[in-house]
Amino acid sequence: MEGSTAAVLRREVPMSHLFDGGALNVYDQQVANLSAGAPGPDLLGKSAQFFQQATEERIKYELKNSSFLFQYGPSIGTTEFRKSLASFLADGYRSEVNMSDLVQTSGATNGLHLILSTLVDLAGVIFVDEYTYMIALETIAQFNTMKIVPVPLDEDGPNIATLQALIDQHRFEPTKGKLFWGVYYTMPTFHNPTGIVFSEAKCQQLIKLARATDILIACDDVYNLLHYADPDAPPPKRLFARDIADLGRVEGWRGNVISNGSFSKILSPGIRLGWMECPPRCVEAFRNSGVLMSGGAANNYTGGVVATLIQMGLARRQLDHYRTNYAARLDAMAETLQAHLPAGCSFRKPNGGYFVWIRFPSHIDCAEFNRYCLEKYRVSAIPGVRFSFAKEARHFLRLTFAFHEPDYLRRSVRTLCEAAREYLEIAASTV
Repeated sequence: MEGSTAAVLRREVPMSHLFDGGALNVYDQQVANLSAGAPGPDLLGKSAQFFQQATEERIKYELKNSSFLFQYGPSIGTTEFRKSLASFLADGYRSEVNMSDLVQTSGATNGLHLILSTLVDLAGVIFVDEYTYMIALETIAQFNTMKIVPVPLDEDGPNIATLQALIDQHRFEPTKGKLFWGVYYTMPTFHNPTGIVFSEAKCQQLIKLARATDILIACDDVYNLLHYADPDAPPPKRLFARDIADLGRVEGWRGNVISNGSFSKILSPGIRLGWMECPPRCVEAFRNSGVLMSGGAANNYTGGVVATLIQMGLARRQLDHYRTNYAARLDAMAETLQAHLPAGCSFRKPNGGYFVWIRFPSHIDCAEFNRYCLEKYRVSAIPGVRFSFAKEARHFLRLTFAFHEPDYLRRSVRTLCEAAREYLEIAASTV
């Protein structure tokens, strides 16, 4: 009607955390949700205690020193934060980390968004593993002028010959002002969802290929410090370290790898803080980014608190706490799978990270199996098709061990195995 105001429909869903408000609320343990890639409440409680100590210490310091932490931060992060972070990472990686290579972010997803928006041609090509982090696929898809191209994944990394052929097929000259025409997005260490670690040979081949074709390799390195096989040994060497080692030694070296990290898995997801370890040409592009220059460093306040957390030794204590507990949870899940997973199904116990990747017989649709588990057994995981741009991997299932305590995992995983045995019997009887 003329002159009337159309009704506006508003929707508000009360939520306290990401998993709230749905049937698969991981905090509601009436459903055994084995899909949440996040630390559980018992682990976050320790983090809250450490942050309370560091925050109190930091606020005392700010009140005596002009409260710079409450000002806009430098575009790539304060010198103090990047220096403290470099020390923390060097200790964890057991290798050199240069503060001048670090750019502060609000987490790995923010880092990926900055990489795509700042460094890559708007018509760029994003190569992804045939199985990869499902929300990264959704993030990349939002850059709808870019093309996503899947790459076959072997047991020790991508199929290099196929990646080479795909690069040759799609290569073009980037627009002036953009550093790269293409990006290979991957997780060389404790891959999500498969849990694999790229071999030495594959890592060397990837660096050689990236340099020859001047693509960027964007490594999602959020699990690198979460290694469990030998806590006294260093973690697998990150791809960035292999590339940056040639700085000043290889003629024409420009740097083709970024290590995109986050505190989400090793301190807390809620603090929204991360970093990128970049070659100099990329650091300068981020330093001059309009987004970062306008807003200042991403999450500057939390960066200051975490710098204090590192300086007080609390960040290392929290990382050790997580690693000890994650290792026990992985053992509980793997032992239960080893004892009860039915014939025809298989998995490899990873040496780190968050995930176990289960292969079912090729005729099984794990999306259907997952629905069966949820409806009949109140157990749920994530079917493999969620991790495939081409909607393949239908006979795979990803389980996460990070959130739940060991006893709960043993009960829940055993129930999942019982459901799998029953489902396979039903499938066999209908053939």
